[in-house]
Amino acid sequence: MRGWVSSDVQGIDGLEFVDLDLKLSDRQQLVIDVKAAALNFSDLLMSEDKYQVRPPRPFIPGQEVAGTIVSAPENSQWKSGDRVASKISWGGFAEQALVPCDAAFSIPGNISFELAAALPVIYTTSMIAFFDSTQLQPDQTVLVHAAAGGVGLAAVEIAKAIGARVIATASNEQKLDLAREHGADVCINYSDQNWVELVKDATNGGGADVIYDPVGGEIGLQSIRCLARNGVILIVGFASGTITELPANRLMLKRASAKGVYWHHDQDAALIKDMMDKMFGMLEKDLLNPVVDTRFTLAQLPDAMRALQNRETVGKVVLAV
Repeated sequence: MRGWVSSDVQGIDGLEFVDLDLKLSDRQQLVIDVKAAALNFSDLLMSEDKYQVRPPRPFIPGQEVAGTIVSAPENSQWKSGDRVASKISWGGFAEQALVPCDAAFSIPGNISFELAAALPVIYTTSMIAFFDSTQLQPDQTVLVHAAAGGVGLAAVEIAKAIGARVIATASNEQKLDLAREHGADVCINYSDQNWVELVKDATNGGGADVIYDPVGGEIGLQSIRCLARNGVILIVGFASGTITELPANRLMLKRASAKGVYWHHDQDAALIKDMMDKMFGMLEKDLLNPVVDTRFTLAQLPDAMRALQNRETVGKVVLAV
């Protein structure tokens, strides 16, 4: 099979498209023919050794896959030909991938491989953020940063499905229009130096009850200024490349909190199943409408990663394999 390897050279320039041998590392793995593989900012960070997970080099990047099962353990619920998708630690940007049996989920017949590949990370993360990390209520206001990106757009849709009022931020008007189309009630360009005041104005000075932040850096730091009393900042990621250093005194004065949004299949299997069931229910009711960018193929991974890195994408970037 063919696939991409992150070599001793870090970053996108170190990616090599090579012939690979797939070897089972344990007996509880599925081998799948990958039909679609999705990108995340964490793929960029992992290729640069800046992510919390650092695979030994060389390694195959890619953490979201969808495809058909080639082989499955005899004692598993799966069989050859089943359509599945999954979050994996790495190894997705190749023609075949290994998927833990207990991490895979069945793809409903009305969902394409491309759409299925877009769900395991960003939609699961946003579901956990609003149903577990905090209990978002219909009478609350949520501020979603980078609202036209994959994880941000998922957050906008899920928050609206819950019934909350959504304030969306993004870096240009085209992205804000997309967030508005997917349910955002108020759209603010955070390239505007006065964006914090605009959020305050939109909340009559009270601030947002919940702030969903996948950006970090200065955006994350300034977010405290527009956080409501007793509010919560959900720390989802650091797409800016800079980890936010939140001043504890400001949280204290607002009786506010900051909470990390993180999950792992080994520790959170029951939670993830519950979130996936809720998510498919929302999909069936047309409450969610994922935006999937499928202009890149597997062979074009470096181009896709550069587009993601340069903020030239909207929604979720998925490679067709």
